[in-house]
Amino acid sequence: MTGGLLIAGTTSDAGKSVLTAGICRWLHRQGVRVAPYKAQNMSNNSVVVVTADGRGGEIGRAQAMQAAACGIAPDLRFNPVLLKPGSDRSSQVVLLGEAVDTVTAGNYRTLRPRLAETAHSALADLRTDYDVVICEGAGSPTEINLRDGDFVNMGLARRFGLPTVVVGDIDRGGVFAAFFGTLALLSRADQELVSAFVINKFRGDLGILRPGLDMITAATGRPVHGVLPFDLDVWLDAEDSLAYGRVLGRPGPPRGTAWLRVAVIRVPRISNATDAEALAAEPGVRVQLTIEPAEIADADLVVIPGSKATVSDLAWLRETGLADAIATHAAAGKPLLGICGGFQMLGERIHDEVESARGTVPGLGLLPVEVTFAARKTLARSSGVGLGEPVDGYEIHHGYVSAGAPEPLLRYDDGRPEGAVAGNVFGTHWHGAFESDAFRRRFLTEAARLAGRHGFTVAGDTRYAAVRERALDTLGDLVEEHLDTDALWRLIEKGPTPGLPFLPPGAP
Repeated sequence: MTGGLLIAGTTSDAGKSVLTAGICRWLHRQGVRVAPYKAQNMSNNSVVVVTADGRGGEIGRAQAMQAAACGIAPDLRFNPVLLKPGSDRSSQVVLLGEAVDTVTAGNYRTLRPRLAETAHSALADLRTDYDVVICEGAGSPTEINLRDGDFVNMGLARRFGLPTVVVGDIDRGGVFAAFFGTLALLSRADQELVSAFVINKFRGDLGILRPGLDMITAATGRPVHGVLPFDLDVWLDAEDSLAYGRVLGRPGPPRGTAWLRVAVIRVPRISNATDAEALAAEPGVRVQLTIEPAEIADADLVVIPGSKATVSDLAWLRETGLADAIATHAAAGKPLLGICGGFQMLGERIHDEVESARGTVPGLGLLPVEVTFAARKTLARSSGVGLGEPVDGYEIHHGYVSAGAPEPLLRYDDGRPEGAVAGNVFGTHWHGAFESDAFRRRFLTEAARLAGRHGFTVAGDTRYAAVRERALDTLGDLVEEHLDTDALWRLIEKGPTPGLPFLPPGAP
């Protein structure tokens, strides 16, 4: 069979990514050869996929997570178009894993036919290789100003005849209005493909909600195929920083007598914020995203994460007073960690004629390195040793260390140095390094020592890969227990429900 679904959402962060992953895990458990797909993703959270010919390419982190739910390796076709915002008006275009252009509001229409052709070809290939492809939309399907030429939402559904399920986040309120309005602003041909709704993040008595389910079905002619409860264990591998609350995850109690408090600075163009999730998986480690200097002062460990706009975000740190708070934290001897763009900010100078074109700018001066931006992006899966422990990670960066010979934080397998350590300040270009359990434990133990948290004891039994698998199993369980899987299977196998009523006014 060559079945499929499009999972659309009433808004960004409505639950498209997690519902797609949950359906993928449910189908995988049934022995179905299933793959995820998102035609175009706008996210600075990405991972590196190494192709059969050894080439490195990027796809959205959410699609890599969905691939894991399917029990398969990530594939560049799962996210053929990735837009990585570098400002409010421009994004880097990554096409089948490779950065090829910069898109703005002015040139997007010119680029779109090429992007659509690549995306359609990728999905057509996947449908020949897998029994089922679960497609995720982007934003809302009712972005009426963007419908002309759309290849991500209803344009994709129309092209491939995909039945569409619209998910809405009831935790935000107004979910029934969002369902009704989403449908009513679609054209007649688009409405014919919208076959069902799913409610996400419900808390409370389902009996009180049930009359609303019946009324929205009566008003639209579309059933609600289930209500997913709010689940605190669903938090890993978020597509973008919109999904993050103030505190990551649900930290377990400490194994010792003290907590370790981690503050991750939410820079405006935060990239691969998922690096902090591995720290948050540890018992007794409280990871908080912040933009407040006062919260930096209270933290034991401060993390400056990756950035898609390193020089611009560095200027923002200075404008907000966060740079001063970071310097005070480091001067007190407490641990400070920079990852990728955050590492670059910690150096003495940044030479950038590529990303920002601002030339040479001073860094925070906390690590004895200078960074120069190259036109060609480094994309690699990497492995080596750090703090005496094995480490695996991946690299996505234009900047490289061009001056300075610091003590390295890591070493590649071939012995080359990577990153830097200067007393209590640490930096690395590697994403995902803290998913390596032994390295993460050694680093947190050292961070606690430097912070004076002598009562903190790192857990010896946390396995990050197992934490992720449990999260995927939770998503599969939620789908099996709370959705009408027989109805979903009928849509996958037979296509859109015939004879669905038109809801006026519709779009032209």
